[in-house]
Amino acid sequence: MFLFVLLGLGIVALAHTAPARFVLDAMAGDAAVWHMPRDEPHTVYLTYDDGPNPSTTPDLLDVLAREKVQATFFLIDDHVTVETAPIVRRLFADGHSVALHSGSRALLLMSPDQLAHTLTEAADRIEFLTGERPCRAFRPHAGWRSGMMFEGLRQVDYTLVGWGWMLWDFNWFRERSADVTFGRLSTRIRGGDIVVMHDGDESAPRRDQRHTVEATASLIPALRKRGLAFGAICANGV
Repeated sequence: MFLFVLLGLGIVALAHTAPARFVLDAMAGDAAVWHMPRDEPHTVYLTYDDGPNPSTTPDLLDVLAREKVQATFFLIDDHVTVETAPIVRRLFADGHSVALHSGSRALLLMSPDQLAHTLTEAADRIEFLTGERPCRAFRPHAGWRSGMMFEGLRQVDYTLVGWGWMLWDFNWFRERSADVTFGRLSTRIRGGDIVVMHDGDESAPRRDQRHTVEATASLIPALRKRGLAFGAICANGV
């Protein structure tokens, strides 16, 4: 009996924290996206979390512009300020998708009404500062989610966006670097995959994430050689 209890608790924990599609996501249906369709041409979806970051995001945008690649940026509301608003305006102008993120797992515990209000307020503020509204996509901090979160997302017609299995730049055992990130991602990515890297840091908004810029610069041509194209997750203002 004890083993069954542990197994049940493990499943419940994974339903909220698994870094891939799991029980809650299956129950949520279209409200959760962890993989895009494998359409032709086979398309990869580069996404970046925790920005905007004055020390990194502009250089990353230069790389994406040079390569003519559109990506999706999940922004932390507290990092969108009068100072960083020009960076966000450039995100819109360059044709990237702009979506919402969080620097805290606390949103996991918010009531549906609280979450819906929080996301709407963040989108309103981005629109006020930049003149354009982000798309209706949200990525929770570290992927931590709950049934209440999905109900709140439904209230405002938002989609929770995750990422592909092992297609992230975080590593418990090695310092994050361009070479490690490139090595981790370059051979695993397939058409329809959602990749997550970080141009910011939730606890240090100005910390240089140079490894993400360098990894992206190497990753794009390597994936193109494999016949892969690049796309953005969602349409801004919709």
